[in-house]
Amino acid sequence: MIKIYYKAITDKNLKKLANFRVGSWVYVEDPDKKDLDYLEKNFSFDPSLLQDALDPFEVPRVEVDKEITYIYATVPNSEDGIKQIINTPVLIAIGSDFLVTVSRKSLPFLQKFVKGKVDFTTTQKTRLFFQIFSEINAAYDNFLKNIGRNIRRIIINLEKINNEDIVKFVTFEATLNEFLSDLVPINASLQKLHTGKLLKLYEEDKDLVEDLFLSSGQLIDISNSNLRSIVNIREAYSTLMTNNLNKVIKLLTSLTVIFTIPTIIGSLYGMNVRLPYSDSPHAFYGILVVIALISSFLLAIFARNRWL
Repeated sequence: MIKIYYKAITDKNLKKLANFRVGSWVYVEDPDKKDLDYLEKNFSFDPSLLQDALDPFEVPRVEVDKEITYIYATVPNSEDGIKQIINTPVLIAIGSDFLVTVSRKSLPFLQKFVKGKVDFTTTQKTRLFFQIFSEINAAYDNFLKNIGRNIRRIIINLEKINNEDIVKFVTFEATLNEFLSDLVPINASLQKLHTGKLLKLYEEDKDLVEDLFLSSGQLIDISNSNLRSIVNIREAYSTLMTNNLNKVIKLLTSLTVIFTIPTIIGSLYGMNVRLPYSDSPHAFYGILVVIALISSFLLAIFARNRWL
């Protein structure tokens, strides 16, 4: 599906055109072969570079071919909160008189532009690119904040972590690692663009690229910070569980020792042989007193040495 949008500085609303016009934004979503042929024929796109935009495992990078700058990026997307976050590739191609975005499916951050939630003009294609990339960084930032809030919530109830929380940690860790695998090359791409060799930039544009570069760097730092928090929580939880297990084993061992001697005495006097005081009518009560004294003595020793 191909849609062509146009908005000049003097225009109040975004216009949807039937045919291409210089300064237009060409919006491409889930393109078929006919759409790809149209882009190749009318904009001199390299077909292999277009196909890369549809590869779900494409790595963010910058390419230049026939005076067209191809910026590949990924944007996090999810339909069920942070339970399953998928990084979707998007291509932003900038030519001399157009800007083209290509994605495999509808992306919420691009819909903001289509629905007029972002103030922009298609004729200022470089500035539009910066606005699009700013929304990509904002999408990463939003998901990272949600993950961070969930991690902090679990930290507060560290001793009450259950299996569901552990599954969340595994999911968060996988998501953060995927974010880093995309944010690092995105940051490198922005650094290349900042030189002005791959994309013509004015002085104010360089400041915008630098802001985006610093913003993506902060996202990398936040991702690493969240990963460290997960590792620290996992180690702390493992230490707590080991400590609690040691306490239980120590308690059970202590109780076993305390009750072993009374059990031996009771076993001896349960045999059908002649034993001391076996003919005494007070032998039973005497044995109970001896058992109680020995158990109390052992209990006091274990308590004093904090073995219980």
